[in-house]
Amino acid sequence: MVGRGGGVRVAWYGWTRAVGATVAGTREVDEYGSPDASSPCPSPGRARLIRGPVVSSDQEYRVSFSFSLSGGDPTTERLVLRRWSASEIAAVVGDVRLAHWAEDFPAEGDRVIAGVIGGQSGEADEAGEYGHRLIVERASGLTVGSISLLWPPSEGALEVGYGIVASRRGRGYASEATRALVEFGLSSSDVHTVYADVELANPASVRVLEKAGLRRWSEDATTARFRATASDLFQA
Repeated sequence: MVGRGGGVRVAWYGWTRAVGATVAGTREVDEYGSPDASSPCPSPGRARLIRGPVVSSDQEYRVSFSFSLSGGDPTTERLVLRRWSASEIAAVVGDVRLAHWAEDFPAEGDRVIAGVIGGQSGEADEAGEYGHRLIVERASGLTVGSISLLWPPSEGALEVGYGIVASRRGRGYASEATRALVEFGLSSSDVHTVYADVELANPASVRVLEKAGLRRWSEDATTARFRATASDLFQA
């Protein structure tokens, strides 16, 4: 499938995007670890942001989704959203394991993202602070997934996507990370909307967005769209 701007549409855990690459045999796997053989892969949503603590997973993990910036990195109660380093990009692309990765990181989607970043300049993410980030578990210091704002925005709208490795699913990490990065993206003067489209065949991905405080904006026969706007930011 061809996406905006040409190229082949690549499926990741949270989004589909034209990035000029394919993922062979990708199958939908939701954040709670349940494969859906009927769908090729989950995709994004459009987000509405609501502040305050919520129950964020089936296991009743209660977390606050407000975040702080630590060294420029959005930091939540349990996660740090850290920019990819050149060595991490090279390690993923070169299939070299690093000590600070969860045992099942990188997942297939993470490999695609590393290839995309590496293909831009060979070393760093050209999108800068609003681009691709790793999801780091604060308690262990391990990298457990990745998340992206797909920079640059188009007419003020920015797409978000995410992926959590199987060993860390069911903890609400995807919702926690998504909520923080949506808020971070909306802090840019160039962005008024953060969005994603999720396939209705993947109800677990819908739950991830809803538990992050996202609002369903529209839907058709196969997908639902969720979004967040700057005016939503401080609404309860």
